[in-house]
Amino acid sequence: MYQAKAYSVTSASSPFAAATIMRRETTERDVQIEILYCGICHSDLHTARDEWSSVMPTTYPCVPGHEIVGRVTKVGSEVSQFKSGDLVGVGCMVDSDHVCPTCQDHQEQFCHSATFTYNSPDKHGTAPVTYGGYSESIVVDERFVLAVPANLDLAGVAPLLCAGITTYSPMRRWGDLNGKKVGVVGLGGLGHMGVKFARAFGAHVVVFTTSPGKKEDALRLGAHEVIVSTNPAEMQQHAGTFNFILDTIAADHDINAYINMLGLDGNITLVGAPDAPLQVSAFALLFGRKSLSGSLIGGIKETREMLDFCGRHNITSDVEIIPVQQINAAYERLVKSDVKYRFSIDMASLKSE
Repeated sequence: MYQAKAYSVTSASSPFAAATIMRRETTERDVQIEILYCGICHSDLHTARDEWSSVMPTTYPCVPGHEIVGRVTKVGSEVSQFKSGDLVGVGCMVDSDHVCPTCQDHQEQFCHSATFTYNSPDKHGTAPVTYGGYSESIVVDERFVLAVPANLDLAGVAPLLCAGITTYSPMRRWGDLNGKKVGVVGLGGLGHMGVKFARAFGAHVVVFTTSPGKKEDALRLGAHEVIVSTNPAEMQQHAGTFNFILDTIAADHDINAYINMLGLDGNITLVGAPDAPLQVSAFALLFGRKSLSGSLIGGIKETREMLDFCGRHNITSDVEIIPVQQINAAYERLVKSDVKYRFSIDMASLKSE
């Protein structure tokens, strides 16, 4: 094992502070990565503050970060896909059992033995739980390491490893969106990626927002139209016309208002996770044979596909780059939705600690 610099929290109420963590030495299947950038996901905040304690309690100390971009510094003797110097990414998972039906179907995110990038039992015994990307380096099984297109800005690539695949996957699973009318509910870290992907897929893209002031930015990101969802007249004008809607809202909201926007056989997919159960009208689904579904990130194969797609279409996340020393301030701003549209930590700043 070796020591690595990191930023961690020691309790739900403590601030982030510089720390030293242990990383395992590379085994024959491992890739050691110098982390260059790490995005800040809202899941990081929930975990650091133990806000999902009823479902996924946090083990402290906690080092979040599952939107990782870096450079390979060392590979194991049996690694065939990567070599030192390669630019790579690591997303929400670092291992699975590889043999269950979901793994065989390239849906590792649903494996009951999946090892998540942080706050997951560490089967190697290096630490009680896995430590994420708020660190100078990480060691990952090569099967969960992803090649990064060389033409993309690395700071903007980092959020693709979570926000990117979270929005790309349900759109690809729904089918051919070319020429279809696609709605994106919310224009935050997830929503802005949904707009970019839907536009690249050839859809007619409409953003739903409660903030009229976001119209200009939605159009800049690729939306064709913007609906202020608090305006009944605007909502009624588009009722029953959408083929697919991506709902990125994590707060409580009236899902039926958006189900009513769907046309025959339309689908609305949730990628946001409100704390309270949503009240769904059966009649809203029955009349129009509409469907409501959910989606959780994507498997490794699909994430590779997503990165290649981004490389071809020059898609990255809109980011604000910060030094690691500003994580606490970034978290406070994240609570207020005061970021366009994702924080990306420049991990070179960790060298001064």
